Amino acid sequence: MKKINLLFVCRYNRFRSRIAKAYFDKINKNKNWEAKSAGLIKGRLLKESTVKLIKKKFGLDISGKTQGLISSTLAWQKITVVVADNVPPQVFDKNKRYGKKVIVWKIKDIDKETDKGKITVAKNVIKKVDSLIKQLKRLKWTPN
Repeated sequence: MKKINLLFVCRYNRFRSRIAKAYFDKINKNKNWEAKSAGLIKGRLLKESTVKLIKKKFGLDISGKTQGLISSTLAWQKITVVVADNVPPQVFDKNKRYGKKVIVWKIKDIDKETDKGKITVAKNVIKKVDSLIKQLKRLKWTPN
């Protein structure tokens, strides 16, 4: 089986795409699947309180510098997962031309004021990643 490189993308690579990558890495048992995350635009760091909340509630580390989309990451990925309702999927229209896949999950951005809102968004992302893993196993999708 060929390696499957997944790229989780949200607007700023601050929360949704970081949650998706961290959770994917935590539960992924297939050594042929690798994930990265990036933002359409490189964002600023999350507040430490948000990083601690997600670590405490879900056991996920979403700390660190944000990443913007760069050409080497776009060349590396085989599947792009747009984890956001505010990233136009048309940005990735050329993926099909190169045998790559785009999945869109229109997840709203976090409610910056409440922990409850952050937890709700994280749970939505986690459910989608669980579904993605099941889909990858079932379809045994391999890139061209």
